[in-house]
Amino acid sequence: MQKEYENKTTRVAVIGTGFVGSSYAFALINQNVADEMVLIDLNKKKAEGDAMDLNHGLPFGSPMKIWAGDYTDCKEADIVVITAGANQKPGETRLDLIEKNAAIFKSIVDEVMNSGFNGIFIVATNPVDILSYATWKFSGLPMERVIGSGTILDSARFRFLLSDYLNLDVRNIHAYILGEHGDTELPVWSQARVGLEPLARYIEKYKPEATQEDLDQIFVNVRDAAYDIIERKGATHYAIALGLIRLTKAILRNENSILTVSTLLKGEYGLEDLYIGVPAVVNKHGIERVVEIDLNDEEKKQLVASAETLKKAMKPVHEIAAVK
Repeated sequence: MQKEYENKTTRVAVIGTGFVGSSYAFALINQNVADEMVLIDLNKKKAEGDAMDLNHGLPFGSPMKIWAGDYTDCKEADIVVITAGANQKPGETRLDLIEKNAAIFKSIVDEVMNSGFNGIFIVATNPVDILSYATWKFSGLPMERVIGSGTILDSARFRFLLSDYLNLDVRNIHAYILGEHGDTELPVWSQARVGLEPLARYIEKYKPEATQEDLDQIFVNVRDAAYDIIERKGATHYAIALGLIRLTKAILRNENSILTVSTLLKGEYGLEDLYIGVPAVVNKHGIERVVEIDLNDEEKKQLVASAETLKKAMKPVHEIAAVK
């Protein structure tokens, strides 16, 4: 599956060198994912400083060409990762950022597309589901080539907290968070697995002292993790950067990996015309297909409610997209 990429120079353009963008760039040179990385930011000096700093680390990392550039450098990029935009402040929800960031995204996406870019967008800026939809609308690209980070981080948090509670290797916990990357997301308890065993059965056998209150609190801690971290240090960036690297690998290495990303639904789960976090197969084409997992009745209701919240919040995007 990787042969097409063995003799091709791969380029990633990172738009926005704030906490998430710089953390992603640092992770990129440590994991030997791409051959070239260009950093683009309104604050050109910040991008130049990051490029200098990263280049000085290359003797300890993977061979890579790194520079601070501009939107014209997106033309040859395989992936453009957008992390730019207004950040979530203490007390703000992700949906509070819509109007500010939708306008910023219109400008960014127009500049990228004017370069002749014909690759894949990865969107990380919040509210990520709505801004992924905006990027799809503004760019005119096929939906499979615009991917939001979705609930890739929420699912990772879910797996970690479950692994900690069960005292097991996190890699043996298989569990998803679906829906909005935000307050209306939902845990898919019905499909959670420990190894090959359903979570409920594993707990019954090996952790009978577990309570429903414990499990409910685990989800609350997942859902509210960003608020807790922002209150303590001002931003979340390390884990999402690693999640973006995972997504980048799946694309550049044509992995056909199943990841909980934000993608356009066209009838799957009974939903359409919105980006929302669901499992999907990701490869060199972007989104190969959405994976419809079986949800119980309560989970279906929660997913529909999450989708309705996102749809109601998308008015600013439709208004901007309607302006020629």
